[in-house]
Amino acid sequence: MRGDPISGGARFPGTGPSQPLACAAVADALDDFTRDTFTHAGRSRDVLRTGSGPAVIVMAEIPGITPKVADFARRVAEVGCTATLPVLFGTPGKDPSVPYAVQSIGPACVSKEFRAFAQREHTPISDWLRALARNEFERCGGPGVGAVGMCFTGGFALGMLVDEHLLAPVLSQPSLPLVLPWRSSAKGALGISDDDLTRVKERVADGVQVLGLRFTCDRLSPGERFETLRRELGDGFIGVEIDSSPDNPWGIRKLAHSVLTEDLVDEPGHPTHDALVQVLDFFRDRLVSPAS
Repeated sequence: MRGDPISGGARFPGTGPSQPLACAAVADALDDFTRDTFTHAGRSRDVLRTGSGPAVIVMAEIPGITPKVADFARRVAEVGCTATLPVLFGTPGKDPSVPYAVQSIGPACVSKEFRAFAQREHTPISDWLRALARNEFERCGGPGVGAVGMCFTGGFALGMLVDEHLLAPVLSQPSLPLVLPWRSSAKGALGISDDDLTRVKERVADGVQVLGLRFTCDRLSPGERFETLRRELGDGFIGVEIDSSPDNPWGIRKLAHSVLTEDLVDEPGHPTHDALVQVLDFFRDRLVSPAS
């Protein structure tokens, strides 16, 4: 079942009859997406979908499914995939702002599901996301499922890789575990348990590759984390690091963070555009037209 199209009357948890989704504060009506609810282990969340074909789980960054996250999902759909967006936090379609981000990140940081500070522990949200991926695999078919996490959700696709149907994991500016001045060891941590990492390495040894994206000066997604991924996964990790140092050739700001959304310059020849194309090709090659 595809679910109901999102319209002015659609509602999400926390909204009442006087607070429709397509309200004045929402910049993208998302009327080309459908909506239903997925439940696992007693936890229900709304899920948005667009497109058809093998599923790609698109996990939004803080503060939530912004218009640019929705635009990225539309690009995923254009390559022949079903973009599946779980509502993990925030109001779908709402424009990002500093107050909105603060409102979203506070509860997420203290949530036992996300364990934002855990360096080598299993993250409970991964179980729910893995169940969603299994559901989407059964629903959409194809050789397997893709997943992309961004910022706060950036590393979740790595934890999901323990399941064999996940074939195309993308880690865009992975920011968990959060790095604090007195927790320098968190810079190189991956935020998954040792057992999960062992299983991830087995999947990589079987031929699955992990694609990662970050800006070189991004302190929220430190370079040490990519060094750990290269050390642990070897050639199975494809690390794309975009120069954001002062005087870089493209004028990318030093605080650039969101490779596929807010800091994307979608013009041929720009490194963020090239990174977007690489991600879309990654999904297309592994899910839509895999080599025989």
